[in-house]
Amino acid sequence: MTPPLTDEQRIDWLRLIRSDNVGPRTFRSLLRHTGSAGAALKALLELARRGGASAGGRICSREDAMREIDNAHRMGIRFVADGEDGYPPRLATIDDAPPLLAIRGDSHALMRPMIAIVGSRNASAAGMKFAQALTHELGQAGFMIISGLARGIDQAAHRASLASGTVAVLAGGHNEIYPPEHRDLLLSIVGGAGAAITEMPLDHAPRARDFPRRNRLISGAAVGVVIVEAAHRSGSLITARMAAEQGREVFAVPGSPLDPRSAGANDLIKQGATLVTSAADIITVVNPILSRPIETGLREPDVEGFRSAPDTSERTRIVALLGPTAVGIDDLIRMSGTSAAIVRVVLLELELAGRLERHGGGLVALKELPHPT
Repeated sequence: MTPPLTDEQRIDWLRLIRSDNVGPRTFRSLLRHTGSAGAALKALLELARRGGASAGGRICSREDAMREIDNAHRMGIRFVADGEDGYPPRLATIDDAPPLLAIRGDSHALMRPMIAIVGSRNASAAGMKFAQALTHELGQAGFMIISGLARGIDQAAHRASLASGTVAVLAGGHNEIYPPEHRDLLLSIVGGAGAAITEMPLDHAPRARDFPRRNRLISGAAVGVVIVEAAHRSGSLITARMAAEQGREVFAVPGSPLDPRSAGANDLIKQGATLVTSAADIITVVNPILSRPIETGLREPDVEGFRSAPDTSERTRIVALLGPTAVGIDDLIRMSGTSAAIVRVVLLELELAGRLERHGGGLVALKELPHPT
């Protein structure tokens, strides 16, 4: 376990991740280049200007950060940093792990091994009954159940694991529970042997694009993900895809080929997901994984200032290689003839200027600017 952040560091971390154009990957890049969140805050405007921004984006003020921290504390919510006690160890290993998690409930429960159970919102009675039975067996074996508080399979898994321990991952902030009818379920979770987590600000209302972001946390915190009923093009299949990309085990419960709610899960089995008919199928696969050490811990690196800054010709050459079609960072380094450090600084500048999109697999692309009217 790495040493906890100081109070001042925690404020700076919250300010940085709440500033415009700063996501988890950008946060890490900034810490690598500047040495601390405090130094990164001072460098944001200049970096954005070098990336082509006509005006700097909003930087979260100390007052706004303190207000969010104070309001959260009144609700019993803690902001826990990657590597601190209470931050799920496996979640800390994914590329885009949140620097800070807002945690309500028993944060020590988040240190236990987790299995994710997700599935159809419009679930069948048989699907929910099986999810509940599976959850009971996994809870008895010592696993926490993590899911997304959604209707259907998610809520069935949460309710069945209230006594043994369950984690709800929110798409919005702690003040914006979705769906609203699950507010009482959430109170039962955080008031018992479980917890609720989110990376979003306290009053953030979830939007459609926030649910895939939530799903990566569900899969990232778990050692494996179980799909119980999922139609084609369902959100549960997005969770399964993210789990595979994160190196997590993917499990699927088979269903009738006549029921479209099982089509996605059946396809996963055809593609190599482990077929599940009981908890033993899951436990057999994950027990050897649990014996392996987990490498975690993002902390402010021991560097002072930028190691190097690109000159105009280097920046021009790298930007010229970029376009709306995604390209690999390794390809940019090779084609530009510059160092990896220089390429990453230019990409950081472009991202802070709002001109860069990051895709999976280390791919990046320039955002298409709107045509003038």
